[in-house]
Amino acid sequence: MLDLARSDAASGLESLLRLRLHLLGIRLDCQVNIDGVGRVDFVVGGRVILETDGKENHAGELRHKDLMRDAAASALGYETLRFDYAMVVHNWDVVAAAILPAIGRSQA
Repeated sequence: MLDLARSDAASGLESLLRLRLHLLGIRLDCQVNIDGVGRVDFVVGGRVILETDGKENHAGELRHKDLMRDAAASALGYETLRFDYAMVVHNWDVVAAAILPAIGRSQA
């Protein structure tokens, strides 16, 4: 586990998502700056943005900011997938079922 630990995760939730994707053999880039969008949690396959959203950081006005960033990313050809704590921790099958086809679409 220590070999997988990294200092660029902004939360434990990000670390858990990265570990679970690693176990599936999926490589991702962490804390990526995208011009016109800003810093995103992860990019997979060069075109899929993965965001892990904690409740306290993505409600109210911050939610609007997230949606604006997602729209800007879409205009640049990215697909953004957002997952909250409950999904990553308790509904991993749903998360994986969303990510895997998105990666396939990005490589088509």
